[in-house]
Amino acid sequence: MQWKALGLALLVGHVSSQGLAMMRFSCSKLVVDRIDPLVNPGLIPSPHLHQIVGGNSFNASMDPATHDLPTDSTCTSCTFTEDFSNYWTAVLYFRARNGTFKRVPQSVSEGLDADGGITVYYIPSTDPQTTVTAFKPGFRMLIGDATLRSPGSARKVCHRCMPKTGDNMNVNCASPDSQTLPTGFCVGGIRSVITFPTCWDGVNTDSADHMSHVAYPDGDTSVGASGTCPQTHPVKIPQVMLEVMWDTTPFNDKDLWPEDGSQPFVWSTGDKQGYSQHGDYVFGWEGDSLQRAMDARCNGTDCPTLKSQSSEEAKKCTKPNVVQEDYDGWVTEIPGMAVIT
Repeated sequence: MQWKALGLALLVGHVSSQGLAMMRFSCSKLVVDRIDPLVNPGLIPSPHLHQIVGGNSFNASMDPATHDLPTDSTCTSCTFTEDFSNYWTAVLYFRARNGTFKRVPQSVSEGLDADGGITVYYIPSTDPQTTVTAFKPGFRMLIGDATLRSPGSARKVCHRCMPKTGDNMNVNCASPDSQTLPTGFCVGGIRSVITFPTCWDGVNTDSADHMSHVAYPDGDTSVGASGTCPQTHPVKIPQVMLEVMWDTTPFNDKDLWPEDGSQPFVWSTGDKQGYSQHGDYVFGWEGDSLQRAMDARCNGTDCPTLKSQSSEEAKKCTKPNVVQEDYDGWVTEIPGMAVIT
């Protein structure tokens, strides 16, 4: 499926795909590790496992006062080479009948090439006359809550049971998408979507909870930096959206699922419901490159104002694990999670 078809799926019932800019590119796996410089800076190991993409200066601390991602990174796992940002999410596991766990392999969004990882979107306003302000050095934000076990306010974090090819023609995180994990076989795997706020207070590059300095617009339209920003957060910023494809198809066998038919997937947070998926973002674009891309309203991977590399080169940018533990084989416990709730 071409990225434009995905754009149409995002926009059903909202705006015409005509005139919409949607920068979309792949970031291959940098590392899967139990560190979290945003929520648990300096803590090794952090409470739960993440899959991380982006610049290879990622580490357990990343103090914004001293850590400059474009300067400190020597490569990026993203195809746009001026993007040394880091993006990370929780990891999905399959729980077998015997109680053991296996990390669910990741696939790549259609039309792109990557080693698992994350498909990243930067979306300006749907109105070509409205400009957005690119993030400033040191900017970081978080959406979702790793401790959630019931419906929460993160309406922009959801799951989709994917068809074998193509996509469902409904807006992201609108029905039938849900905060919970799908309850049946998904012939095209499970897609996790995480969409960040598009309004900034214009002052703080971070906040104590990594959320309060940003907000969703009033009259939220779900696509791009649209709607009206609240007075407390008047500056429109690009809409960052993360799309993660989990290849659950090897587990589409009723003999592998629990005998009671309940869904067998668990987030690395120990959550079997699905509410705890979350996304972290630390800005690391070089110079004014992101602002130039947003001003040019770059589409898909087509952005002449940016430098890029092949997917094969991006796949070479990896990091060794800081925490040495088995996260890929069959394990009796998800790393850091003795209890599943």
